[in-house]
Amino acid sequence: MELQRPLPTPMTPEAKPYWDGLRAGKLMLPKCGDCNTAFFYPRILCPHCHSRNVDWIEASGKGKLYSFEIAYRSFNPAFKVEPPFILAMVELEEGPRIMSNLINVEADPAAVKCDMAVEVVFEKQTDEVTIPLFQPAG
Repeated sequence: MELQRPLPTPMTPEAKPYWDGLRAGKLMLPKCGDCNTAFFYPRILCPHCHSRNVDWIEASGKGKLYSFEIAYRSFNPAFKVEPPFILAMVELEEGPRIMSNLINVEADPAAVKCDMAVEVVFEKQTDEVTIPLFQPAG
């Protein structure tokens, strides 16, 4: 099976719970135990208060489309998804924003609107790597 998207290399220790969660069908987020703020991307300290007291929570997988771009060609030859496709910045219910693709909707500004409700979909790339994509909530 040929991969449709470039394969991420998710092997940093601070991101391991994120990638393990995706493989299990869960969207995991780091959350500061001191200021109680969830954040993304995974790192060893809270970007808000700089605490190292970081735990992990399972996110709802729901959010809203914060911003998007419809791409009519790919600049990376490893990205084989047929254009047009939607690049999406999703604001999760838990607060952080995550960059992904919006799928299962026509790549048309009449069909895609900022603030539309979206939900996560997990796409298995290999036995080791699953990625989060988003679709309109329904």
